Amino acid sequence: MHGKSGALETFTPIWTDYELLDSGGGRKLERFGPVTLVRPEPQATWQPSLSEESWNAAHGCFVQASSARRGEWKFSKPVPPRWTLRRKNLAFWVEPTPSGQLGVFPDQASHWDWLADLVEAQTPPKILCLFGYTALATLAAAAAGAHITHVDASRKAIKWARENQSLSQLSEKPIRWIVDDAQSFVAREARRSRTYDGLILDPPRFGRGPKGEVWKLEDSLPALLGQCHNLLSPAPLFVLLNSYTTVLTRGQTAKEVTQLRSFLKEMLADCSSTITVGELGFADSAGRRISQSVFARAQIQSRSS
Repeated sequence: MHGKSGALETFTPIWTDYELLDSGGGRKLERFGPVTLVRPEPQATWQPSLSEESWNAAHGCFVQASSARRGEWKFSKPVPPRWTLRRKNLAFWVEPTPSGQLGVFPDQASHWDWLADLVEAQTPPKILCLFGYTALATLAAAAAGAHITHVDASRKAIKWARENQSLSQLSEKPIRWIVDDAQSFVAREARRSRTYDGLILDPPRFGRGPKGEVWKLEDSLPALLGQCHNLLSPAPLFVLLNSYTTVLTRGQTAKEVTQLRSFLKEMLADCSSTITVGELGFADSAGRRISQSVFARAQIQSRSS
């Protein structure tokens, strides 16, 4: 059975510790707790609304990589190597990294809320989180009562994730931490006949596994979803598929979500499900919206035997 599909929805989570203060001129001005930072933002082709003094008052900025230099952070005010952010029942470390990221994608909080609500209404489900990064989706689901297997190819990301687990006081929650290539892990789980009630997939556009395995979203994702179908329990609850927008995908939101919806429909052909598609992001103080990712998530009502 094919799932029902809704129209594109736009989500902006409520935050206290994060704020998109302004954007424009190819940059964005953000507040992460007590620290304000400037980072590149190709979507922001308009003029900033705040004064240049406001931008210059930021603690630091990330200078994007070019053919002549690597990307780097430049700080004009003292900033700790890492500091703590909070949202609802989660606490986690943020840290300026060489890529310009900080260990958290604030737009993803919409997914954390959705997962927590879904898990709380169920008998403790078993969930597999692939490309789990610093584990904020994992921790949101674990705090709500889920048993999680969290997979990421980066040892550093897994270490950071476990530190977030401790900081959130969730160390007693049942989370299995796995450093592995997502495709290799899923293939092994299928051979072991292990199943899960929910799947979270947050893949990059491009990446490499710990043994050099190449991941390219357009080529690799359909095959991975086909393998993931074999891991669904007889009464699965959901599949969440998130994809980050890039310079190459700006302005193609409709095409992107149509593709993700199609991937889920094919994967869940034997399920009755409701598929929601949308984009995640924030609006700045002048109301200009920066889109960060697109998603398709399916709530599954039943599965054919």
